[in-house]
Amino acid sequence: MTDGIDEKILKRLFATIESRKGGDPESSYTAKLLAAGTPKIAKKLAEEAAETMIAAIAEGPDALRRESADLLYHLLVLWSAAGVTPDEVYAELAKREGISGIAEKQNRSQDS
Repeated sequence: MTDGIDEKILKRLFATIESRKGGDPESSYTAKLLAAGTPKIAKKLAEEAAETMIAAIAEGPDALRRESADLLYHLLVLWSAAGVTPDEVYAELAKREGISGIAEKQNRSQDS
């Protein structure tokens, strides 16, 4: 990663999103999303995921970078609305580190 561009950006963005809770939906897109509630945010996240997929398949690296940024932003808004923090997600990823994806999925299905 480039110096200064790392998970700290996501933490700062998450802090900004958190600060918009209860804000004026007329002056803040983030406040508007948060006021709309989790189902609306989740739907928007799905739209952004589809746009990211299309960018990856048909639009090239520049579009993929832009859509990926949108996707991450909307994911952080969803986390905020659901009371999940980036540190909690990082901890979950750390628990999975070194475990094959196949084994991790099997463990999840056994826990259900």
